[in-house]
Amino acid sequence: MMIISSGPRSLLIAVVSAVAALVSFSSTHAEMSAWAENEGGRMRLVALAPDAGGKIRAALQIEPKPGWITYWKEPGNSGIPPQITIAAESGVTLDAIAYPVPKHFFNGAIEDIAYDAPVTLPLSLTAPGKGPVTIDAAAFIGICKDICIPFQANLQLKLGPAIQSRPEEEAILQAADARLPKPPSQDFDVTAHAMSPDRKTLSLDLVLPGEGKAAPDIIVTGPSGYAFTKQIGGKRDGATFKVDIAIGKLPKDYDIAGKQWSVLVIDGERAMETTLAFQ
Repeated sequence: MMIISSGPRSLLIAVVSAVAALVSFSSTHAEMSAWAENEGGRMRLVALAPDAGGKIRAALQIEPKPGWITYWKEPGNSGIPPQITIAAESGVTLDAIAYPVPKHFFNGAIEDIAYDAPVTLPLSLTAPGKGPVTIDAAAFIGICKDICIPFQANLQLKLGPAIQSRPEEEAILQAADARLPKPPSQDFDVTAHAMSPDRKTLSLDLVLPGEGKAAPDIIVTGPSGYAFTKQIGGKRDGATFKVDIAIGKLPKDYDIAGKQWSVLVIDGERAMETTLAFQ
């Protein structure tokens, strides 16, 4: 299925929780913000003090309530991808957001790529110079059940000295890193890829870690807001798998030459993410 995540969801969109943007949730000289809560769940910011180079390990913890989901970076037909903005006046910059392996959910014509359990998104931040650091972050996520609620909150942290031990925060960040997809390896990789001349299908050759009969779950992310998951004619032969992914409509006048897409492959208990470069 081709998924364009910018479209409106066919379910009722509730906007009442947007007022959460007016409220700040902070902890003075702590490494966890207070929880921000709404009807479908809660979220908070966790961080460690900057290292000698100013790098900060941090994370956004999201805990949906039972029966609710929150979204991956390319969320599905019309979900809301996580957005995190750091106030410019803090001097802290957001370098990257990492995403643990999501699940695929189907509800009629609606396809969601999301999490239905607590998830922690690792964040890579950089602080300027030395001295006290304050992180002032605006977090915006979607959280859905029968309705989809935009959930926005300001989360603030003042980080203490790096010499202090923070075992609880360390454990949270280590657990989040463990849930990330792994890079390619000798037994789990995309060995070849090619786009058809009409740009309707993407052919993939993969080596897979197991020798099961089931097809792996494959999520190809292209231009921002586009994800592709529909498999055509997949054939698994032991550890090898050949398949076409239906691409469908791309942005008008989109030129794939020189672009890099990503692919996430989930095979049983293992997941791998890599880049597809196009000439």
